[in-house]
Amino acid sequence: MKSKLRSLNSYFTGFEKTLLTSSLLILTMSYIIFPESGTLSFIASLIGAFSLIFCAKGNPVGQLLIIIFSIIYAVVSYGMCYYGEMITYAGMTAPMAAASLYTWLRNPYGRSRSQVKIRSAGGKELAVIILLTIPVTVLFYFILRHFGTANIIPSTLSVATSFLAVTFTLRRCALYALAYAMNDLILIVLWLLASVENTVYIPMLTCFAVFLVNDIYGFINWNRLMKQQSS
Repeated sequence: MKSKLRSLNSYFTGFEKTLLTSSLLILTMSYIIFPESGTLSFIASLIGAFSLIFCAKGNPVGQLLIIIFSIIYAVVSYGMCYYGEMITYAGMTAPMAAASLYTWLRNPYGRSRSQVKIRSAGGKELAVIILLTIPVTVLFYFILRHFGTANIIPSTLSVATSFLAVTFTLRRCALYALAYAMNDLILIVLWLLASVENTVYIPMLTCFAVFLVNDIYGFINWNRLMKQQSS
C-alpha cells in the first residue's frame, strides 16, 4: 500500500500536486462556508477535480472518474431545473466518457496504459465535428425549451461546448481540454445566475472556476505530451 502511495506521489509533478491540493482546498472551503449546498455537490466537485488532473496526464482513470462525476452532477442539475445540464451529462458526457475510456485503453502510448496516445485533428476532421455540433445544438435547444429549462441560452451553449469536448476526448485530441474550458466559462455564468437567486449554489460556481484552471492546464500539458510522444 505504501509503495503504491509513493508511486502515485512521484507520478505527479510538483505543479500538478500543488494544483490538485489547491483545488481540493478551495472546494472544501467553499463547502464549509456554504454547507447547505449539499454533500452530493461537494462529492461531485472533489471527484471532478481528481478526474481533471488524471485527464491532464492522459490517464484513462480520468475518464472513469468523469463517468461518476457526470452521474452525480446530473442529479444536482435536476434539482436546479437545469435540464440541459442533466440531459447533457447523463445522456451524453457519461456515455461518451465510457466510450473514451475504452478508446484510451485501446490506444496507449508505449507499453503502459497510464498514458493515451495523443493525436492531432486535421482540418477535415475539425470541419466535420463542427458541422455535427450545429444540428445537435439546435435539436437540444428545442428539447430544453420543451422542458422549460432555466437560462436556456447558456444551457444550449453548454450543450454545444460539451459535445465538442466529449468528441475531441474520444478522438484523443488536445482540443478536448480547450472545449471543456469554454464549457467551464458557460457553466460559471449558469451557476452565477443561480447563485444570485440563492447563495446555496455558490459552491457549484466555485467548482467550475476551479475546473477552468485545471482544463487550461490540461490543454497545455497535452500539447507538451504530444511533442514528447512525437520526438
